[in-house]
Amino acid sequence: MECAVEGIIETQYVEAVEILLQGLCGVPKERFRIHELCLKSGPNLGSVSSEVRLLCDLEQPVPTWTVRHVGGAMRGAGAEQISVAVRTMIESKASKNVLRFFYALGYKLDHELLKVGFSFHFQKGAHLKVSVTSVKKMPKLHAVDEAIPVTPGIQLVEVTAPAAADNYNEVVAAVSSFSEYLAPLLHLSKPGVSVGVVPTAAAAAASLMSDRGGKTL
Repeated sequence: MECAVEGIIETQYVEAVEILLQGLCGVPKERFRIHELCLKSGPNLGSVSSEVRLLCDLEQPVPTWTVRHVGGAMRGAGAEQISVAVRTMIESKASKNVLRFFYALGYKLDHELLKVGFSFHFQKGAHLKVSVTSVKKMPKLHAVDEAIPVTPGIQLVEVTAPAAADNYNEVVAAVSSFSEYLAPLLHLSKPGVSVGVVPTAAAAAASLMSDRGGKTL
């Protein structure tokens, strides 16, 4: 399983986010360019639809493939009281024939996206990953070179961390604690519960850009 929060930031403030993250994380950023294909099961695979995402990392010299399935978030009174989503997640490396394989099983392409951005991976109470992504759509099938932004001027920020049944409370605390450091620039909440851009973003970005730095946790 994994713990996750997300938010949005205006593209004009992305450099400020990068400066803040660099100062907080103390590790180099990693660039990514991922072609994501969302597949849904056909009627031959049962009455309950399932969804998988195939991720092709185009940033590598030889593109690599990953299969990812994200399940439902934890529910109940306890889950409602925390600001972080705790959800099942299964991920596995795959060969370049993975798309053909899922088509043979009866899955159909629902939509595809191009995700371009950068991420930071570091340890702080949990193994955290922070990514800043420009999400793009394609005007025609597999046309990654013609992709255009889904929401021009807006980028997605995600903080995720792997968790298990016996430690997710600690991971939730780590994700929540780190999210507070980004609060002047953006608000992070459970996926699908966006509250939009924050009014303090412009001032916070201006301060970071003038300092050109950040403090280490």
